[in-house]
Amino acid sequence: MSVFSHQNAVMFQHCDPAGIVFYPRYFEMINAVVETFFDRAVGWSFAQMHSVERVGVPMGRIAVDFHAASRLGDVLDWTLEVTRLGGASCDLEIRGACGREARLTVTGTLVLVDLDRMTSLRWPRERRANLQRYMEGAA
Repeated sequence: MSVFSHQNAVMFQHCDPAGIVFYPRYFEMINAVVETFFDRAVGWSFAQMHSVERVGVPMGRIAVDFHAASRLGDVLDWTLEVTRLGGASCDLEIRGACGREARLTVTGTLVLVDLDRMTSLRWPRERRANLQRYMEGAA
């Protein structure tokens, strides 16, 4: 199994007046991890999905456990693993840390949808194979 990794710095735009990440901004960061994962690991950019193929992968479910605050200037190390791959959906576990300190753990379900009909679609074979490389228990 491969684990996808991504980094981002906590910037002023992410913080509240106390200088810590304002929790809704984490959801933007989570989306950036997912978007980068699809571009770099799956080989399917959001530009290609949305503008050309008219498909998307919205979150059907998301749950977050916050472990510690992140502050302006921290560099967050993100990991993403696929924990389940269904016909039209996949479950993910995303972890954010700064150094060795866990900051948040995310579990979520993405659903592949036709953006014009707003109905689910089965994963295309090549995309499914790329997702499987990041699945727990994959060889």
